[in-house]
Formats: sequence, C-alpha cells, structure tokens
Amino acid sequence: MSKKKRSRRKKKISPQPSPKPVPAENTQKIGTARPLSKKTWIILAAAAAVIVAGVLIVLFKPAPSGQDENIPVTKESDFNVLLITLDTTRADRLGCYGYSKAKTPYLDFLARNGVRFADAYCQVPLTLPSHSSILTGTYPTYHNVHNNGTYSLAPDQITLAEVLHSNNFQTAAFLASFSVDSRFGLDQGFDLYDDNFQEGSPFKAVNSERKAEVVYSRFSGWLDDHSTQQFFGWIHFFDPHLPYSPPDSYGKEFADRPYDGEIAYMDSYVGAVIKKLREKNILGKTLIIVAGDHGEGLGDKVETGHGIFLYENVMRVPLIFYAENLLPEGKVIPTRVRLIDIMPTVLDFLKIEGFYHYQGISLVPVIEGKKTEDLDTYIETYYPRENYGWAELTGLISGDWKYIHAPKRELYDLKSDPSEKNNLFLSDKKTASVLRERLDNLVRSSSLSAGTGKRTLNEEELTRLRSLGYVGFSEGRNEGPFADPKDKVDELRMIQEAQSAEFLGNFQEAARLHEKMLELRPKSSSSYINLALIQARLNNLDQTIRTLKQGIDKIPDSQLLLARLGHTYMVTGRLNEAFSAMQKVLALNPEHVDALTVSAVVSDSLGNKGEGRLFYERALAIEPENKYLRMSYALNLATGGDIPEAVRVYSRLIQDYPKEYILYQYLGIAYGVLGDYSNAIKYLEQGISIQPTAAAYFNLAVAFKETGKTAEAIRALELYLENPKGEDEESIRSVRMELQNLKKSPPPSRGAGLCV
Repeated sequence: MSKKKRSRRKKKISPQPSPKPVPAENTQKIGTARPLSKKTWIILAAAAAVIVAGVLIVLFKPAPSGQDENIPVTKESDFNVLLITLDTTRADRLGCYGYSKAKTPYLDFLARNGVRFADAYCQVPLTLPSHSSILTGTYPTYHNVHNNGTYSLAPDQITLAEVLHSNNFQTAAFLASFSVDSRFGLDQGFDLYDDNFQEGSPFKAVNSERKAEVVYSRFSGWLDDHSTQQFFGWIHFFDPHLPYSPPDSYGKEFADRPYDGEIAYMDSYVGAVIKKLREKNILGKTLIIVAGDHGEGLGDKVETGHGIFLYENVMRVPLIFYAENLLPEGKVIPTRVRLIDIMPTVLDFLKIEGFYHYQGISLVPVIEGKKTEDLDTYIETYYPRENYGWAELTGLISGDWKYIHAPKRELYDLKSDPSEKNNLFLSDKKTASVLRERLDNLVRSSSLSAGTGKRTLNEEELTRLRSLGYVGFSEGRNEGPFADPKDKVDELRMIQEAQSAEFLGNFQEAARLHEKMLELRPKSSSSYINLALIQARLNNLDQTIRTLKQGIDKIPDSQLLLARLGHTYMVTGRLNEAFSAMQKVLALNPEHVDALTVSAVVSDSLGNKGEGRLFYERALAIEPENKYLRMSYALNLATGGDIPEAVRVYSRLIQDYPKEYILYQYLGIAYGVLGDYSNAIKYLEQGISIQPTAAAYFNLAVAFKETGKTAEAIRALELYLENPKGEDEESIRSVRMELQNLKKSPPPSRGAGLCV
C-alpha cells in the first residue's frame, strides 16, 4: 500500500505531442483525455486465502471456424481492464503454446476464447524494467529503467494507470514481489498499490515475494467493494521465479518439473480470478490481458535464471487478450508483437483518445488482420554490466533476424535457426551491419535525454533482491573494456551453483563457492556480503563479522558493508557497536532507512527515548507506510511520556490495520494511562474479540476496577488465569492474590484505583 508518492511532483495528464521523435509508425494518435488528479488511497486488503479447488468453467469451447478471417474488433469505452502479469513465464511452457506437459487449463481457456499472440517479445528479461515498458508503452531507452532495484520510474513518465485514472477508472495493483515495490515508481496512477510483503518486519530482509493465493485474496477482497465501478486492476503473479517450490499437491505432481508445477499452481489462481469475475457478473464486461514479463533460461544456454543473455528462452513471452463478444474467439496471431504494444492497444480498445507518448502501437489492426508485418523490437539487458561487471547487451529483432550487440556480436536467422545455435555474424556481416544501423537509429529515436532514473540500493533492498535470486558481484566500474558474458560462462556456472546450494539449504557448499568468488572479486562489496550472509545462515556470526570487517578494510566507504555489519552487531547484542556502524552509514547517506531504524531501536533499548524518537521520525519521513516503524514509534511515544501523541499514532494504525489485535490492546492501555477508562475498555474488548491475550485481560480488569465494575474485573482476571501464556510466575501469583482480594472485598465506590 503505497504512500510513497508524498514527495513526487503532482502532474496532470494532458494530451500533448511526444517530446522526443519516434518512428512514424509508432506515433499513434488517440485525441483528448480528462486531466489526471493523482491520489493514493491507503486500503488494507486482508482477505483470507481462497481455496481454488472446484473452480468450474467451460474450458474447451471449440475454436470458431474461419480463424484467418478478418473479424473486426468491437471497441467499448465502459469495459473494465484487468492486466495479469505472469513473472518469469516462458511462452513455450503453457498448454495453449503447444507444451503437452503443461497443466494450464485456465490460461488455455482465455487463449481458446480470446486472442493469442504466438510471437510476443519482452524488451528486457528483468521484472522492473519489463513492467515499466508494459505500463508506459515505451522502451527502456525512453523510460530509463534498466535493471531491478537500481532504477526508479521517473514521476514525469505517463503510465497506463494514470491515463485510466484520469478517465475515472478505479485503479488498484496487487503485487507479488519486492522487484515492483512502490519505491521503484510503478505505483503512479494507482489508488491502491498493495505491496506490503512483510508488514511487521523491521527490515523486510526475507519473504520478499507472496504466493499466488495471497495476491488473489487481496484482489478478491478489493473487488468485493469495487465491482460496480469501472476499474483498472493489475494482478502480478511471481510464482515461477527461482527457487521453484510449488506448494502442496503441485510439488508432488511436478516433483521432477518444479518450474512447471509453479506455473500450474499460478494458473489455478488465474482460474480463481475468472471465477470471481463471473460471480460478480462482470467477466462479460472486462478486458483481460495476460502477459509474461520475461522468460526463464532453465539451463538451455547455460543460464538457469534470466537477465544475463537475450536468447529466445528469456525474451519470448505469452500474450493473450480476452473480452467476451468483442474480440475474435480462438484467434492466433503469428505477427511479432511487443509488450510495449499493450498500453496503446488498451487505450484504442477503450476509445480513449489523446497524443500520449509511447513507442508501441495499437494491436487492434493486427487482431483485425489489417496489419500483418512483424514489428521490429529493441531488446537489452544491463544486468551483466551492473551486477557482474561484464558488458551489457543490446539488440534488435527485425524480420527473420536477431542481432545482439556485444563485445562478440551475434546474428541469428530465427526462421531457420529458432534455437540460436548458429551465430552468422562472421559469415553475414552485411546483414549484421544493416541491423546495427537500424538498432542505432531506433535507440536514437526512442531515447529520452532527461534523467537516468538511477538510484542507489540500500541494505534492505539489496538483501530482499538477493532473496529473489538477484546476486550482484559488480565492482562498480564505469569504464571498460568489459568482458562478454559469453566468455564468463564458467564463472556464471559457479554463481548459479552457489545460488542453488543456498536455495537447497546446503550452506557449507554455498560458503565454499562464495569464498572462491571472493578470491576472484576481492574489490566487490557484494562478494563479502554474499559470503557473510551464508556464514550468518551457518550461525557463525563471529566469522560473519570478520568477513565484513575484511571487506570494509578494502572498501571503507561501502554503505552495504557497513550496514550489514551494523545489522550483525545488533543481532549479537553488541548495541553500541551497531550504533557506531550505522552512524558511519548515515554520514555517507543520511536517508538510509536501515541505518535510521537500527539507530532508533538501539537508542530506545539503551533508554535514550528522545534520541530514538528523532531517528524514528527521520525514518518515517522516508518510509511513512512502514508498519514496524510506526508501531515502534508509537511505543517510543508511550514509554517516553507523550501518551496523547501515541494515541494518535495507534488510532491511525488501526485505520490501516483493522484486524491487528495488538494495536487495539496498545491503544486501550494508552487510554487507561490517560485515565479515559471508557475508551480503554472499548479498545481492549475489541482487541480481545480478535485475539484474546493474557495482557489484554489483565489491563481490562484494571480498567473495570477503576470504573467500579468489580464483577467484570473478576471475570477478566479469571480469563487471564485460564491462559496466562507468556506471563511470568510472579505476575500470575499477583493476579491470583488480586482475584482473591476482589472476591472478598465489597464493591468499591466508582473510580477507586487498583495498584498493578
């Protein structure tokens, strides 16, 4: 749930010519749109996970005859739009794309009854830049997001959500991965951006993704309140990403093919979405777009994951459009298309006109058969350069040809060599030269000279991205020459082996491999951090500290190393050393959230309430939606004597987290300290209705006794004694004695106090 647009410059969506020239065929006139008023609503979607078993829909409706006929598309301005993105999903692993081992009945249903694009390409094989292209309709050369974590979509970029919001759509996004956290800019235009992956954690260092069932339940709860309004929804499923661990029966059924199992599990929640739309009677008035953001290597070209190379296994993605009675049923489009074409297609379908800058084109004429030429597409990956210190790759797919610009250039005839086994660069330099010139022209025409969108990862972000498999080893060099990734496959194998060992829990082997990589890259902060994190997993914290200090000796101004050292000191109880390390981080970066958080916690623990409060306030100015910081700040206020302000903070927390029992308990206690026993009883009872605790019953008894309600106080203490879990023996003895005294004594006058 994003509040992060607090510092972003507000903008209005006004139709205007593109600020930079683009190829004529890619400048689509679409007329005027209403101005945008950007606003973020804070909504907590706390729906329980939904069991998908029993989702029954007609799956195998025969495809209509005459599939090649030019059937017109009916455009409809009052349709809802639902974008479902399938992270890390290869097109050739779905049943509707010809994979006989797939278990994807619901995706197949959408393809069978909608339009399937057989040859769709992403622009970048990485989550954040690919979704930036989807939501802006532009190449990364224009939106300037080239990698996960180290870039942010600039506020002046226009997103599909912003355009639809300006046209009175309710807009909501339900995210599954930290890769698309709101801090990276994709929340622009969304009323609700549900990106809380681990709400109660101080640093959110693990569990950086959510399963499909959680993402679906959040969407389902939101739709219950918004199904009567025109909406644009984005559901992001992340499950097929490394490490592959399909849940429950899928893990057993796909024990030898866990990647396929993750896709099958994800597909079941695509089915749940379809069922939900049917239940709300809006499936027939919703345009559904299903798109993979990129594929997965699976070892086909050495790479097991994605991001290093630009081969077909990571670039070709599924793309399906479905709209009952408005789109052809069962039509397969062989024309090559791009993910940047989604935004202009949606606006064309909805009859929203305007001069919006994008580099894709509407696919409506392609669906209608009026345009059949394959579309040229730019492709790139900066991941090798920025994460490993190897050369970045760029490329162009045009006609039957794919050209990859690298230190060792590549040229493939995709028609005769779809597996890209034969590099024709040396034997056909003429074709390569023509494609190189086209690539240069496309980059020039599509680039934006303003701002790079570059940002610096903090320790929390690095750790979270690492938990998703994005392990970095770059030494931060800005000058070449850079090695071709193809020449680093042996090192890539070792990196992948270390990741695999870690995912499998073989930390000794992972440590051995990371030690070898540290020898190869002794000037890389990430080399020390990756080894230190494994040593911490092995519970060898003294060795962890030695490794981090070794790295700091080599790179004394590394925020990453200093912050990790501060974390490690804190978990080992060396609070003063933790504080000292984090002050060094803050000297380098005063807005380092992790360093501010640790400094606040340490100050609080050492009794320096005022100092701790200042650190909390600085951290909250950067991360105002951080639940852990807000709760810790409220507790600091309460224990530091500013009870009225603590009441205010707890009250706002309850608005955002209405099912969090502990908040009611803390607010009730705060009211009790203020002597407002009526509100104390009210909130303590609300907390108990969600989850009874011994502490809540004890404080409720105090409030009842203070208001003269002896019978109620006795009952509360009896309930305390029924389950005094977490209470020490001395407290339990005191409660027993007080209960005996209350039962023996006559009822006191109203307002008499109870010493506790």
